[in-house]
Amino acid sequence: MNETDPDFAPIAARIRDNVGRQGFMGHVGAELAELSRGACTLAVDRRPELLQQHGLFHGGVTAFLVDNATTIAAATSRGQPALTAEYKLNLLSPASGDRLICRARVVKPGRQVAVVAADVFCVIDGKEKHTATALASIAMLDDAAAARIQSPA
Repeated sequence: MNETDPDFAPIAARIRDNVGRQGFMGHVGAELAELSRGACTLAVDRRPELLQQHGLFHGGVTAFLVDNATTIAAATSRGQPALTAEYKLNLLSPASGDRLICRARVVKPGRQVAVVAADVFCVIDGKEKHTATALASIAMLDDAAAARIQSPA
């Protein structure tokens, strides 16, 4: 966390709490590795359930990491709730190795829509290999819109 930005501490705590309540994060086994204003890193270790028939990470795992990391990164900008509106994902090379890491960064924060870029790397023998890149449009919710979304109890 950025210690020169004391206003970020409550935003980071709220985001970490919200991410901790995401069942799919736990299901996939992903972790929130880094969080700062305008950036988020998610990572997941290799497990048989996350692989496709050739022993590579399934593209859906990459897509999930991009979806979640870009939304989380957008939420860090102003502390607003956020939802993915769309993303374009380019798979650059097979995602093998022991771990996938997705680093997302806000390109353009906005009150209604944020633009966020993400890059995904697989870790092979301790070295990172670039496997995917994405650009996302994230809908930033105001308090009224966020209140209309029902949260599971």
